[in-house]
Amino acid sequence: QVQLVESGGGLVQVGGSLRLSCAVSELPFSPYAMGWFRQAPEKERDFVAAITWNGGTTYYDESVKGRFAISRDIAGKTVYLQMNSLKLEDTAVYYCAVRLSAPSMDYFLRVADRYNDWGQGTQVTVSA
Repeated sequence: QVQLVESGGGLVQVGGSLRLSCAVSELPFSPYAMGWFRQAPEKERDFVAAITWNGGTTYYDESVKGRFAISRDIAGKTVYLQMNSLKLEDTAVYYCAVRLSAPSMDYFLRVADRYNDWGQGTQVTVSA
């Protein structure tokens, strides 16, 4: 069973920055991709960003493009989400997820139920 452990969430003011980390363990081979999703209260889990593990190709939701950056440390088996210029609407629980194999379409990297395993989530709260 793949284990994903997120860290780095917290309380930050509007315009501030946070960096989330997701450590991957119990995975004897490289995944195809890692993704970050977020879920605000009473809302669905939404795509934030994804990165292919070997090629490093990145994908972003329009709402975070230019403000967030996803990256990965292959040797450390960790994926990061650098979040800058945070807005009130970025408040949510952030989850990392692993996609073990290549999807038939890149679009599916933006779809939550196309991922194989999930972390427990880390709360990000942006205050005015």
